[in-house]
Amino acid sequence: MLNTKLRRPIVGLAVGMLVASGLAATPAAAAPIAGDPSFAPSVKAADIDARLGTRDAGTYLDSSGKLVVNVTDAATAAEAAAAGATPRYVTRSGATLAAADENLKANLKTPGTAFAIDPVSNQVLVSVDETVTGAKLAEVKATVAKLGDAARIETVPGKMTVKISGGDAIYAPSGGRCSLGFNVRNSAGTTFFLTAGHCTNISATWTNGSVTLGTRAGSSFPGNDYGIVRYTNNSITKTGGVGTSVDITSAGTPAVGATVTRRGSTTGTRSGRVTALNSTVNYAEGSVSGLIRTTVCAQPGDSGGSLYSGTTAHGLTSGGSGNCTTGGVTYFQPVVEALNAYRVSVY
Repeated sequence: MLNTKLRRPIVGLAVGMLVASGLAATPAAAAPIAGDPSFAPSVKAADIDARLGTRDAGTYLDSSGKLVVNVTDAATAAEAAAAGATPRYVTRSGATLAAADENLKANLKTPGTAFAIDPVSNQVLVSVDETVTGAKLAEVKATVAKLGDAARIETVPGKMTVKISGGDAIYAPSGGRCSLGFNVRNSAGTTFFLTAGHCTNISATWTNGSVTLGTRAGSSFPGNDYGIVRYTNNSITKTGGVGTSVDITSAGTPAVGATVTRRGSTTGTRSGRVTALNSTVNYAEGSVSGLIRTTVCAQPGDSGGSLYSGTTAHGLTSGGSGNCTTGGVTYFQPVVEALNAYRVSVY
């Protein structure tokens, strides 16, 4: 298990699937109630973002749960209001922030850095871990400074790393341990499970510690952080939920500000809020883009596990910084992207 201070993609965050007898992980906290009210605004946020594109400068849920849409012109404000959202006038447009984000994707590759558009501050937020010092930090600051007030830098504790361990554990014969994310199936009824791509990169075969579960059918990391394993063991019951109390019935992208829950083997069930979408993280192994940034804590051994709210699947744990004692930042691979890539669905 990689137990560095600032996590690389946390390989091994088990989702709450029961994959074999004796491996049913006990949640450290109650799972969210089905029909979590934060999900409906999340659906609306995704719809508005898709409709307005860069005409809006981001959406988020405020402290009262209202959906806020950042705008720079009256026409977009009117359209947002007609859709039931609260328009908020900001200085920087969606196009300006998107251009800044693309600039950083092209020019900021320093391991230990991450960035995403923060709709609340109307800026691109650049995070640097404790390994980025001296000349490296000066270079990062110079790159960000070129964007003016469209971007700002924050420091985060620890080191951004990937971790190998697990929740409802899955094991590589080589000794790596990760967590099962979500059980899925294709249109023919063949069953698979999703986990982090930095997990599936290390082994083609996965077990529950005693018997073989299946073999790798796909893996994508870096760039993305998802992988899929086809079940070859027909004697194991493959539930469609997380743990014993949450039945996952759909998949979707949460809104910024939404409350979400993560389940992993090291720290159990933890909750927090989404702080950004489409984040880019520069791990030592390479860059991963399109991630969900959250305040949910995680520690080595929580990688690959599930991110969800109510009965809706959101993501697979990728990596982050900090811990569950002092707090931290954790990034998740959106599960919708993995489902589409492999043409499978939750059930």
